Amino acid sequence: MSVPPGSVVVPDWLKSPEGKEHLAAILRKNKRKVFGIQTTVVYWPAKQGESGRAVIFRLQFWDCGEAALRKFDHILPACREKADAILFLFSFTDRSSFDDLPAQISRVVGDAGSLIRIVVGTKFDQFMHADVTERDVAEFQRTWHLPVFRAQSAAGPRQVGRRTPDAGTGLWEVAPLLNGLAEHLWHQDQVAAGLIPAPLPSPKETGPC
Repeated sequence: MSVPPGSVVVPDWLKSPEGKEHLAAILRKNKRKVFGIQTTVVYWPAKQGESGRAVIFRLQFWDCGEAALRKFDHILPACREKADAILFLFSFTDRSSFDDLPAQISRVVGDAGSLIRIVVGTKFDQFMHADVTERDVAEFQRTWHLPVFRAQSAAGPRQVGRRTPDAGTGLWEVAPLLNGLAEHLWHQDQVAAGLIPAPLPSPKETGPC
């Protein structure tokens, strides 16, 4: 199930004075944090479109590679326990990673049908080396009814006098993904609370592929 972008949170709210103030406060707070290798916590501000209320999402990401999943049987159940969503990554420059998505989704999700599933394509900016086309992505979305977000491989442009990329530019690059994740999580909570009807399951959610 894919929630239409902008149907829950205001997409460009972070560029408004109010949104920038919320984001700056969170960046100052997170500046002192040293994240671990296995988990990363991100506080992401968003403005709910219907109520106009600003909310802060606390997103905790667990990163487990395919090699670790195959080597240790306990990692996947531990990561799925109490999880709300799963992000599946592929590279636009690696065709095999895209072709493996259906098998990976079936293997990782298992019987946890209520988990939100979001696909992220990395290295979207490497046009000269792309092995996955927009037509491939569109066909995948028609078949699986899952949202696909795109991420660049390179960080944002460097400001004059700086050796590192501008942090603000990097935030705008990931904003569509984090806003989309926030929308899906909010929608799922509303369904669980009985405030809105549950969506009909897609063909891929009614049985194994």
